[in-house]
Amino acid sequence: MQEKILILDFGSQYTQLIARRIRELNVYCEIHPYHHFPVPDASVKGIILSGSPFSVRDAKAPRPDLSTIKGKLPLLGVCYGAQYLAHHFGGEVKAANSREYGQANLARVDRACPLFRSINDGSRVWMSHGDTIESLPPGYTVVASTTDVANAAYRVEGELTFGIQFHPEVYHTTEGMVILKNFVVDICGCRQAWTPDSFIESTVDELRAKIGDERVILGLSGGVDSTVAAMLLHRAIGPRLTCIFVDNGLLRAGEFLAVLENYKELGLRVVGVDAGDLFLSRLAGVEEPEQKRKIIGATFIDVFDTQARKITDARWLGQGTIYPDVIESLSVNGPSQTIKSHHNVGGLPEYMKLKVVEPLRLLFKDEVRRVGKSLGLAEKFLRRHPFPGPGLAIRILGEVTREKVRLLQEADAIYISLLEEEGLYDSVWQAATILLPVRSVGVMGDERTYENVVALRAVESTDGMTADWCHLPHAFLAKVSNRIINHVRGVNRVVYDISSKPPATIEWE
Repeated sequence: MQEKILILDFGSQYTQLIARRIRELNVYCEIHPYHHFPVPDASVKGIILSGSPFSVRDAKAPRPDLSTIKGKLPLLGVCYGAQYLAHHFGGEVKAANSREYGQANLARVDRACPLFRSINDGSRVWMSHGDTIESLPPGYTVVASTTDVANAAYRVEGELTFGIQFHPEVYHTTEGMVILKNFVVDICGCRQAWTPDSFIESTVDELRAKIGDERVILGLSGGVDSTVAAMLLHRAIGPRLTCIFVDNGLLRAGEFLAVLENYKELGLRVVGVDAGDLFLSRLAGVEEPEQKRKIIGATFIDVFDTQARKITDARWLGQGTIYPDVIESLSVNGPSQTIKSHHNVGGLPEYMKLKVVEPLRLLFKDEVRRVGKSLGLAEKFLRRHPFPGPGLAIRILGEVTREKVRLLQEADAIYISLLEEEGLYDSVWQAATILLPVRSVGVMGDERTYENVVALRAVESTDGMTADWCHLPHAFLAKVSNRIINHVRGVNRVVYDISSKPPATIEWE
């Protein structure tokens, strides 16, 4: 049985980061909305209550029933989670005199408490809350304080229940990983056995049990996620997997033939489908981003349905859905305050009569790459930048036309090829060229021009949940701009996007 830590999500921007940090300890961790968390079984070794944008004093604040877990399993409340445990069980939480946000230092630490074993006095922590615990309930004992926060951390006598009013998962908390390890390994007793190899072994076994002797078709995109998903399915069921690679008319220049050629060496059965005209015709006149995504998702389903009927005994649709896809499509307000819909998240229409199998649904992007490496995939597959399922449609702001696709493909090809030539490609997590729905005045030769603007985007990230813009050399950006303007007819201005996620998303739509 796969042991795990559960996180009950109250809506904090840091919830996913807690999960990532725990997985870095080789311990499996799942996130569940606080009002839909599963009844813990023997596989659950401990539970973490996340932070929240709410105050525990708000009328609409999350108030879960913790009777099935508190005192029965190791429990760690982080910020809102800690305040809720104090407030709900008889303590007092008040608005802080001044917002407790930013760096602080632990002025007193009880190292006899297992949560703070090996933590130093003066250790830097990161605060992010407007409330503070004024007084603790009976049976609660302070185990750490800062100069300004008396009850920075506590434990509950007779239970493995703890609360901390700072974020151990963020970089600014210098010994945060020690605290998390103390909780997950020492207090919860997790064995740190969740590795890429163990994931492959358990996933292949699960796929064989789930699929049986039936056939699977999988939508191959050429990216890391679908490639690793395909290899896991191939290892589980061999030739009963048929991969379908659809040219939706929205791929990068030359991508369709290049990807088909690359897959020949993997031993996969791959069918190429040219459906570009169908996608472009359905997108005609559509400008709204969510509508474009939904049209593309529905068209993918139609194309797959056509192909599935040719494989008479196919019963499953394999998808390369990963955890950030799921998280961004669901939230604690649930169904979520959706950032954007993902074409590969959710169910299928009944007429398609295919069951969905998603081998990577619980992995972050960097974990997918590690699994791919353990599967023996070559670097040319693993180092590819993420590319959105809807393709260039969401990098063309406004209506998508064949001419706009042509223009963006040419500009994007220049950008990506120069990243490769200059040795910058591997230092960028994702690079994109975006065609803006504006035109600007320029001068070429002695003539006035009034043409299109493209934006360049390059970000650093590990999993796509957060991202910072890349500080590419100015000389490089000048070279890209000059080459695009000189070689792509219809573009006379190039700009560079210096927005991070949050508040911006990586893609523009």
